[in-house]
Amino acid sequence: MDDMSKNWYFPAMDSLKIPSWQLYGEQSPFPDLVHIETITDRAAGLDWHIAPHRHLHLHQVFLILSGEARLSIDGKALRGASQFLMNMPRGHVHGFAFAAGTEGFVLTLPAADFPELFGPEAETRTALDRPFVAPDQGLAPHFHEIFRLHGAPSPLRRLKLRAAVLRLCCAVAEAGEPAGNDRGEGDARISRFEELIRAHLADGWQLADYARALGVSERHLRRLCLAATGLSAHGFLESTRLREACRLLAYTRMRVQEVGFALGFDDPAYFARTFRRGMGMAASDYRRRLEQT
Repeated sequence: MDDMSKNWYFPAMDSLKIPSWQLYGEQSPFPDLVHIETITDRAAGLDWHIAPHRHLHLHQVFLILSGEARLSIDGKALRGASQFLMNMPRGHVHGFAFAAGTEGFVLTLPAADFPELFGPEAETRTALDRPFVAPDQGLAPHFHEIFRLHGAPSPLRRLKLRAAVLRLCCAVAEAGEPAGNDRGEGDARISRFEELIRAHLADGWQLADYARALGVSERHLRRLCLAATGLSAHGFLESTRLREACRLLAYTRMRVQEVGFALGFDDPAYFARTFRRGMGMAASDYRRRLEQT
């Protein structure tokens, strides 16, 4: 997997928001326990190109078995050849350009229906909540088994399918876990903190509001955040907002001032200063650099 060290920009996307795709009845009860399809079925009809988008409630795992793909994850471009695995949590922007004939699978599951994987106390949550690309570690049999169970009615189908998905996602979590990582008590709460930040970007929430929603004191939230991320709670809040600002600048035609308003900055000058301080350049220069790559 090669880091191309540049962002993708799609000037044809003129909507004011990054698309939040509603796949498989995402806003209604999920029609099945999970969904799995081949890369060919997913991408061939779209000329092997899937524009940047995100899912608000769905977690996806991709396995590329043969062929090549260019990937965009939160504006960062990667190029990969077979065989590799990609974990894509809810809320992260991703897009693809596959070589014609690329083979593999994409597994989609509603995160809320798998609390043992994504719930606050789940052992796998920290790893699975992080988008990553990793070499395949022999997971093809897991995908083939899920594909077989999904496509053929059989006794105990849902139970067998659920068990197969849990086995696969445990392996995916292990593949994405940094060596020697020591998960602390704050990991689940910090993941929830980030979810709340994204949900209330434009609502003017202060640190006290987030602490109240998490059921902790401001002091305890600061301590958890520093231990888990190395950032102060305010620093983590600002970095999350800046990451969303970069996404909006990269993937939409919103004016810089509109981006600031969408993220809860009432003062355009303050947003401009915050973005420059965090990114080392003006927001307009950031977008211009994207357009030149």
